[in-house]
Amino acid sequence: MTIDTAVFDLSDASETSMHELYKHLHAHPELSMQETHTAAFILEKLTHLGLDAFLCGGTGVVGILRNGDGPVIGYRADTDGLPMQEDTGLEYASTTTGALADGTEVPVMHGCGHDTHITVALTAVQLLTENLDAWAGTVVFIFQPGEETGAGAKAMVEDGLWDKAPKPSIIYGQHVWPGLAGTVNISKGTAMAMADSWKVIVHGKQAHGSQPEQSIDPIVLGAHMVVRIQTVVAREVHPMKSAVVTIGTFHSGLKENIIPASAEFSLNVRTFDPEVRERVLGSLRRIIAAEADASGAPAPEISEISSFPQCYNDPSSTADLMAVLGGVLGEEAVIESPPVMGSEDFGLLAEAIGVPSVYWFFGGHPQDKLDGDTPPPGNHSPFFAPQIEPTLTTGVRAAMTALLSKVGTAS
Repeated sequence: MTIDTAVFDLSDASETSMHELYKHLHAHPELSMQETHTAAFILEKLTHLGLDAFLCGGTGVVGILRNGDGPVIGYRADTDGLPMQEDTGLEYASTTTGALADGTEVPVMHGCGHDTHITVALTAVQLLTENLDAWAGTVVFIFQPGEETGAGAKAMVEDGLWDKAPKPSIIYGQHVWPGLAGTVNISKGTAMAMADSWKVIVHGKQAHGSQPEQSIDPIVLGAHMVVRIQTVVAREVHPMKSAVVTIGTFHSGLKENIIPASAEFSLNVRTFDPEVRERVLGSLRRIIAAEADASGAPAPEISEISSFPQCYNDPSSTADLMAVLGGVLGEEAVIESPPVMGSEDFGLLAEAIGVPSVYWFFGGHPQDKLDGDTPPPGNHSPFFAPQIEPTLTTGVRAAMTALLSKVGTAS
């Protein structure tokens, strides 16, 4: 299919407006599942453009753009920020704060580019409403909260997303990353890893540091667990398979001469293969329980922090999209890439209704930054700041290409 790229054209005024929209969103991030003002802002924009828009999953927003008979297509953009202090030095840097679940006040930053995603999606809505004669069908725009915690897609599905909105035949999504601005990277099949995060509380027995015989030391016990856990990937996963197990935190005790009653650590597991996932998670439970038993300690407590599904690109749909993207962006700008160990809950939206999905990355840095001695800041860095152009324009062109490849009237 040949797409008329004239529908992508933004006037100078519209491009300036897009940039100002991005700067506003960047300066006003909100934490996962707390995106109240962001949701209201998006809802107002969609309603103004004539879409049937509503809240879903708490702070999620759905916009339905109908334009006659034709296919139903879904497009998702995530909306949440991160609990981190921005250090980009930008004049529109975030100075906002938010509260964690325990009430702790923290700085908030769009350190993963979700402000870029919202901007691209809203600009695509604008272009589609301005060019109704270039396409026919229905586009369901999903502005999803809580991607960083893996809670948002699940919340929207459980709130009846696909009962309230038309069911699409395919769902598209994209994410900015520290690649070359003007290019997109896409994988056929598995695109991103599944991820599971746990909190583990290790119970021991408190005692004075001078009387270790009266204790069950949870620090020593937890340390044995941490060391033994490192053998799971090395000795229980097939060498041709992939898995990553990370211990991210370990906390225990308040004073050097007191053996504490408990210790707590958190871990994160990333896998591509469902069978490997189950093997690794089962091994972790076995090791944690066995080490506690070996020390004569009570059973540890394991609780789930988050769980991300597999992000899988339908191979046929991906090949079709790559072909049309190459015609719009240039063949050299569309790069087939291996899957990445990062995780997303995007896949759940399509999985819930049994339709294919395709997800890709678009670059946010110029060549000179990529060629420099120091790699450019990546996602989740306090210095993460994609170059506004051609990053936004590329994101818009990629989104429009994907949508018009299904609902476009050009041939």
